[in-house]
Amino acid sequence: MNKRNLTTTLALGAVSALALAGCASGNQAEGGDGGGDKGTITLGFLPSWTDGLSTAYLLEDQLEKLGYTVEMQTLTEAGPLYAGLAQGDVDIYPSAWPELTHADYMNTYGDKIEDLGAYYDNAKLTIAVPSYVDVDSIEQLQANADRFEGRIYGIEPGAGLTKQTQETMLPGYGLDGDFELVTSSTAAMLTELDNAIAAQKDIAVTLWRPFWANDAYDVKDLEDPQGLMGDPEALHFLATSGFAEKYPDAAELIAGIQLDDEQYGSLEDLVVNEYGEGKEPEAVQAWLEQYPDAFPTQRD
Repeated sequence: MNKRNLTTTLALGAVSALALAGCASGNQAEGGDGGGDKGTITLGFLPSWTDGLSTAYLLEDQLEKLGYTVEMQTLTEAGPLYAGLAQGDVDIYPSAWPELTHADYMNTYGDKIEDLGAYYDNAKLTIAVPSYVDVDSIEQLQANADRFEGRIYGIEPGAGLTKQTQETMLPGYGLDGDFELVTSSTAAMLTELDNAIAAQKDIAVTLWRPFWANDAYDVKDLEDPQGLMGDPEALHFLATSGFAEKYPDAAELIAGIQLDDEQYGSLEDLVVNEYGEGKEPEAVQAWLEQYPDAFPTQRD
């Protein structure tokens, strides 16, 4: 199995303040040649959710080439990120799931958020097991609860994936009396998965697509005949209200980004795995060389 790097997340401070000033970073702060005098745009994302990690660095590259200074703000939960977006503490959430997974957050904050467009249209939530496990459907889990020690390993407690699994999937399939959803973090879930596969043990985890772990580990999605993990949805670029009016050229550039499976997969793999933490800008440059026509408004 090809070992992959797990992204380390930063601790989240008080929700009211979001501790944004304390975790800002950007190429310009490290002596890079990016940045400009057109203003500062803040990107907020969850590093352990590598769709947002990958697209954040893509946007950093492109926005700096437009002449903006970009600040990166890392958080560990989606709720405070949506709150920061609505309050204007964050300008852009570069990979949001607003249609289904984050619908509750949009119901709460959506009137203060702008949708700049979707860049990927086939994201979905899953329950997965190693390919060697002879269980193929969520419907089969109840009869095999003992094999999984009555546990499904999940990610962060505030994730939409966690809510969907806990409140819809488990009771819908009658699993809430036989299974516990164990939540902590994406990195902890992947550690459990890695250890179980190394020992050839049965394990069930919450996953999603697109996500590099689906390729890094020999896993399979369990069939979901009742559709209780939700329908496929699009991944969007969300902005704080008034962003497009304030930064029209940035909004136009962002709206032009649309990635297919191959393009997205390559971007995530380069950023997360091939180059890794601390070398994300180099990964983006390698990706732009690989896909020079990925979106029409791309800057050299």
